Amino acid sequence: METEVSILALAALAQSTRLEAFRLLVRHEPDGLPAGDISNHLVIPANTLSSHLGVLTRAGLIRSERRSRSIIYRADLDRLRDLVLFLLKDCCGGRADLCETLLAELAPCCP
Repeated sequence: METEVSILALAALAQSTRLEAFRLLVRHEPDGLPAGDISNHLVIPANTLSSHLGVLTRAGLIRSERRSRSIIYRADLDRLRDLVLFLLKDCCGGRADLCETLLAELAPCCP
């Protein structure tokens, strides 16, 4: 992942509503959620949510898909993986033993 792409993704997540929306969508993978459900869960107006979803989409962190009359939003887990790998690629100067605790924290969430 390029530095500029990473900066765009991190900037998109550097706002509380967008971060919560993204985390909500990650929790609802692989099915995603309709915009109305996201709005209700986050208790924000639809027009405000639309702006936040636009930022996340432009950053490549989420995707949308029309299903009938609804737009379903999903987290882009490939982009999330790329971002995390970009951040951790040179973890601890190549000393994998120093990253063991970090990896141990991630293991239980991904059976």
